[in-house]
Parts: sequence; C-alpha cells; structure tokens
Amino acid sequence: LGARGQKALAQFGVWNEVQDVCTAVLGRKDWAPESQEGVERIFTDRPVTTQVLPRDKLVGVLHQHILNNYAHRIQLKYEYEVTPLDFNAGIHGTEVVLQINKCENDQDQDRTNPSSVVNGNVPDTLCLPDQSFTLTTNLLIAADGTARTIANHMEENDKAKHDKMNPLTRIFAGKPFHVKRYVDDNQRIYKTIPLRLPPGWRPDLNYSARTKGGRINIDALPANRNGSYCAVLLLKKEDPMSQPDSDPKELRKLFDENLPQFTQLIDDQTMEVIAKKGPSFLPAFRYVGPRLNQDDRTIILGDCAHTVKPYFGLGANSALEDVQVLGDIIDSTSDLTEAVHTFSKQRAGEAKALVKISRELDRPGKLGFITFILPLILDSIFNGIAPKLFAPNTISMLQKEGYNFRRVARRKRNDRLAQIAIITTSLTAMTAAARLGVITLARAMGRQSTTVLGGLTSLIVVASFVKKLTGYLVPGMAPADVLAKTKSMVTNSETIVTSKNENAASSDPATS
Repeated sequence: LGARGQKALAQFGVWNEVQDVCTAVLGRKDWAPESQEGVERIFTDRPVTTQVLPRDKLVGVLHQHILNNYAHRIQLKYEYEVTPLDFNAGIHGTEVVLQINKCENDQDQDRTNPSSVVNGNVPDTLCLPDQSFTLTTNLLIAADGTARTIANHMEENDKAKHDKMNPLTRIFAGKPFHVKRYVDDNQRIYKTIPLRLPPGWRPDLNYSARTKGGRINIDALPANRNGSYCAVLLLKKEDPMSQPDSDPKELRKLFDENLPQFTQLIDDQTMEVIAKKGPSFLPAFRYVGPRLNQDDRTIILGDCAHTVKPYFGLGANSALEDVQVLGDIIDSTSDLTEAVHTFSKQRAGEAKALVKISRELDRPGKLGFITFILPLILDSIFNGIAPKLFAPNTISMLQKEGYNFRRVARRKRNDRLAQIAIITTSLTAMTAAARLGVITLARAMGRQSTTVLGGLTSLIVVASFVKKLTGYLVPGMAPADVLAKTKSMVTNSETIVTSKNENAASSDPATS
C-alpha cells in the first residue's frame, strides 16, 4: 500500500486499523545475476512509507470494520452471482434490475469470514438456479475484479444496441463500451514460498534476485513483523520447474547454483511442497472504455476497469483511489446520475493510461528493451544532465505525489520526443562536423577556428553519450540492473548501499 491506497483508507477512517497489521518496507535489496553483492536501496523521500500486508488480512480488517461500525447500514452477502437484466429500468431509467443466484463452494470452506480465503484463491462455485431472485437498485457499483461479470454484460448490451442502429445513427452515437483485452506476450507463472529471515537480514526490505537470461525471478516481501516473509518465484510457463509435481532435487539444485542467497532459507520439506504445487497465473492486462458507466446508474471500478500485473503495487492502490474519487463525487452532489457520469469522465482516461503504462513495463525480449530498458537508460542520462528539463524514470514518476496516470504518460511522452530530437540533432551535427573536418583539413585549416571547435565539441558530446549508452547495452539486462548500474532512483531521493554477501545465507551448510 502506497500513497494512493493509504490516502483512500485514511479518508474512510480505517487506515489505522489496517496499518496495525502492516509491515513497513523502507527499501529494497537486489542481487544481479551471478553477483555476490547485493545493492541495498533505502527510499528516503516518498510521501509515505510503503506498507505491506497479505491480501486476506486487508480483507479481514475491512470486513471487521464494517461489522463494528456499519452493521445497521451494510449487509455483507457471500457466494452470490449477480447478473444484470436491465441497466435502464424505471420510468426515468434510474433503476438497475439484477438477477441474484445463490452459489455454493464445491469445497467445505467457511466464506462468512473473508480472512479464511488465503492469497485470494477462491474455490470454484456451483450456482443454484432454483435459489435465484431479482433485485432492483438505484445504483450499481461493480467491483468484481478480473471476473468482470458486469463489464462483460455492459459490452454485450452496447454491442446489441449498436447492431440495431442504422449506419448514420451509429456514426453519431459514439464508440460503444468495450473491454480491451491484451494478449499476454510475456506470460509468467508463479509459486509462493514461505521464508524465515536469518540473523543479520533486515526485516523491512523487499528482497529480490534473478538468474542470467531471466529464467527465474524471486521477490520477497514481509508477511509479518516477526521476520516471516512471503516470496514469489516467477518462472516462464514452459519451464520444467513451473510444472506441478516437478523434481524437488532439481529445484534445490537450481537454487543452489543460481540463487545461493535464498537456498538456505528454504528447508527440504518446503522445497518439496514448492516443487509439487501447481502454478498460479498472473492476470493479463485489460482496461475498459471509453467510459466506466452504463446508462445513468451503473459504474465499474477497480480491477474490472483496469487490470494490471502486480509488479509495481498499482492494482490495489489504484482501486482504492477509485473508491476515494467516487466517494468525493457522491459527497459533492445530490444527483446520482450526475455522480455516475462525473466519475466516468474523471477515471476512464486514468484506467486506460494505467494499463498502457504498466504493459509497456512488461514487454518481452527486444520489445521490452525498447519500451522499458532503453527509456530507463535515457531518463537516467538526460535527467542527470538536465534535471529541470527532463523528469525521472517512469517508475519514479508513478510514485510522485500530485501526478495522475495520464499526467505521467503525457510527461514521459514529451520527454521522449525531446530526447529523440536532441539525439537526432546531435547525430546530424556529428555528421556535419565530420564532413566539415575533412574540408577543413583539406584546406589546411582555412576555416575559422570557432567552426572547427564547434564540430569537435559536437563529436565529443555525441561520443560521450554513445559511450555511456553502450555501457548499458548488455544482453539480458533487467530493469533492476539498469537502476543499480546508473544509480537511477525509483524516488527523487534514496540512499544506495552496495554490500557484499556477508548478509546472505551461505550455500555451505558448515559455514551456515
């Protein structure tokens, strides 16, 4: 939970309760491939300290807060399937009619307490048509996550409307509601690993490492304040170790050879459980548009409006921000129809910008180099040379207070155009200077000295830039490697400490 999420929870009076079960994360320690040194980065100027907690704890705190404070106004119902029948019901179109089906788990699990659902893995359900009923409401807020049942019905509803229009009417009707579904061209699976930090490891850092070529990434965050961590092992879908019932000895060997910092944190029993468990899949990128409403009384928010992979902590935080914005809008007007349309206008562009930015940070191979690695390098160079003209990298900008997602996208687009213009102009100047140099030498310095000096200066500047750029062009370089190599900040100020592996668990059991 960063600034967006904390601000929203504070506004609704629940942040103190959530913070009580959180663990503060002050920075990050990362090991580059085949490195015996970890780079520790302590963030010193973020508007708030990042707080981490398991998802089920957040849900449990919110559940209990509602019971304690709003039991007389809010009813919580679980295991119901909601299907919209009419988005524009009533005399004035100010009602939504829903069909509600009671559902049952195919596992015997108590869903009356949401905190019993670990890691958000909800069991499959069987809905019972004979236990269905209809419900009419004057405001439907859909926050049904990646299932996006309501959003899919909105898309079908709009398509049916547009198909019935004549061609001329369709032109002036505007774009229909649509779910933009990206193909996941950088699919990774993950397995979770419980860890216990050894003495000497800070319990307030995000620990990460990866293997050469990007076969494995491991990222670990605190599970509590007692040194227990939850690590996420990211693997390519086709990797043998990503399959269920893989060989625990081979997995141990992989850790010993590539991730010695972490191998001694995992006992043999846990390693066997990891090897045997099936993979979990990250969500694919999705956003809806060009609006977040259907008619006058239905809106969608959170993951069903903008789905991103959980790499940069933007999913839950942006969803909580959606709720805060909606609350502010409803408080500012007595007209629910106006509130619905105002929310859609304010947040639809944000949903699109968030997903497009996040996807650019997750492209595979050469495309990922162009959309993520190279921009990181350029931002590091240009921001270092002219910080008043060029903003920090995109990751840093996403943490910047007062910047929404559209503003970040706009600023980085302008930076990129300016960078391209400067590089193009410099290369043109270098070519002209080289030509002029030949002419100058041929005429035995017959030109003015200032012309020769200008040409040589351009050559030196461009050569320096190219030298700095080529220093980063290492095959398989990951974003974290670029950040460490350039000392590029993920905030505007941070302390960077490069430490040898004395804090890492030794791969030698005797030493350990």
